[in-house]
Amino acid sequence: MPRLILLRHGQSQWNLENRFTGWVDVDLTAEGEAQARHGGTLIARAGFRPAVMFTSVLTRAKRTGALALQAAGLADVPVIADWRLNERHYGGLTGLDKAETARLHGEDQVRIWRRSYDIPPPALEAGSEWDFSTDPRYAGQAIPDTESLKTTLDRVLPYWNSAIAPRLAAGEDVLIAAHGNSLRAIVKHLFAVPDDQIVGVEIPTGNPLEIDLDSTLKPTAARYLDADRATALPGLPA
Repeated sequence: MPRLILLRHGQSQWNLENRFTGWVDVDLTAEGEAQARHGGTLIARAGFRPAVMFTSVLTRAKRTGALALQAAGLADVPVIADWRLNERHYGGLTGLDKAETARLHGEDQVRIWRRSYDIPPPALEAGSEWDFSTDPRYAGQAIPDTESLKTTLDRVLPYWNSAIAPRLAAGEDVLIAAHGNSLRAIVKHLFAVPDDQIVGVEIPTGNPLEIDLDSTLKPTAARYLDADRATALPGLPA
């Protein structure tokens, strides 16, 4: 039966600076690189050899995947990058300091924008510094100007169904190196996590989540490869 590993990217520079990052293409910190390599070491210890790695088009996810594969001795694994695995688009919050945003708008409002399932932040203003509409990586695509977790799932799920699920259904093992919210969307889909619980799911950075699937791609078991840094995930079987 196929196995799937979800790997959240390591610490980025804007994670360190406590800024809303979303689709902004920032790189890993030295700590983030170390987290990625540690994830790769754990993947090697688990005897996991994916047939393919899927990732987003953002540097922090692509480099996390590449560093992990290198550390695992799997640098020859094919890589497919697609924007639909990008982090959630934070709209008008993009680039802002999280603490300062809470002071300006109130902690309750920012908590709603960050943690509600279906309420997005204000839309990103067209022509602003972080307007991605002219980025060649998204040429010809109807990209969003803000997203909730629900609309993130709405763009991740069709890609899952068209590109990732067929590889798993064919019996191939798959690694996905992506972001907190795009991976959260996949977890919600696989484990049917309720709307009010999925917002509390936190996948640790650099800690691979291995999921065993049956022939219908239903999870039969799941575990973090670094058990000492595991977090609770609603709906995950033991």
